[in-house]
Amino acid sequence: MIKFLDLQKINAQYSNELKKVTEEVIDSGWYLLGERLRQFEANLACYIGVKHVIGVANGLDALKLILKAYIALDVMREGDEVIVPANTFIASILAVTHNRLKPILIEPDIHTYNIDVERIEDHITTKTKAILLVHLYGRVVFSDRISELAKKYNLKIIEDNAQAIGAEWHGMKAGSLGDAAGFSFYPGKNLGALGDAGAVTTNDSLLADTIRALGNYGSVKKYINSYQGLNSRLDEIQAALLDVKLKYIERENQIRRDIAKWYLSAIENKSIILPQMAENEREQVWHLFVIRSAERDRLLQHLIANGVQALVHYPVPPHKQRAYKEWNDLSFPITEKIHKEVLTLPISPVMEGNDVERVIGILNAYSN
Repeated sequence: MIKFLDLQKINAQYSNELKKVTEEVIDSGWYLLGERLRQFEANLACYIGVKHVIGVANGLDALKLILKAYIALDVMREGDEVIVPANTFIASILAVTHNRLKPILIEPDIHTYNIDVERIEDHITTKTKAILLVHLYGRVVFSDRISELAKKYNLKIIEDNAQAIGAEWHGMKAGSLGDAAGFSFYPGKNLGALGDAGAVTTNDSLLADTIRALGNYGSVKKYINSYQGLNSRLDEIQAALLDVKLKYIERENQIRRDIAKWYLSAIENKSIILPQMAENEREQVWHLFVIRSAERDRLLQHLIANGVQALVHYPVPPHKQRAYKEWNDLSFPITEKIHKEVLTLPISPVMEGNDVERVIGILNAYSN
């Protein structure tokens, strides 16, 4: 079986380094809010090109804390609106509703799967306070038009950068394009921890201080609580592990790009809709390589029967989930079409060339 993602093999590349820093943290006796976290935050800030990084417990908390901080700073109030792509993993929307803000769902561009920028302005109202951009599947969504809208309507730009670490727009890294960004380091991400982990990036010092306090029980000084905060901290071991793996992110992302280009050039089955390559390859880090088929489930079974572990990201759009049953009657036809047709092929920095060729051959042999 060709694994969708061989995490054991990915981490085995750096086994000695990972074990060494883990041992050092254990022996230090300091496991939270220590030097390892400060070191990782500084290195990630340098890599992304921002002033501040705040390590948090996971990617959902990263987005929740950004919005919670804006509420604490009176930039937003409960009931305000946040523009969000309808085609996204549910965490993007959970972060909004957890803060009692109102998500305004926008259809995607069928070619990029990211939010359709040309639809945004029609949905801006006096209650709109932010645009939450999701760099879905590892492709940056940004443009001068987004910046113009943010300036015109005094909106915050928040990036959900859970899937696109290392991707660039005009030489700037995703995570530095807006006012703040949330990162996930879930084990399967391009930069994955060995457990849950996340971070926030921003150039706004006041926002950074507020997020750091909110993630530590709302405390700026021990036992002195300025806010009703959360317990959302990136621990020393995960910070140390991520710091090791950060050194290799550019190399691993390039391997993903090379595999994606191989797929795009060699998959010839006309019944399969391939993802679109950005004009500048640096705009994509190919966290996921997502194809589409009108007979997705049949194609999935064909791949599995031939020893390829393909997955579906994601089968049910957020507005059709029971969690948001009040939206179940809404219609977002482009989003619904995408969710019915998408299928994700194996892609990873440790995928062997013969496995790539095998996946291509199996797809080209498929007959619908």
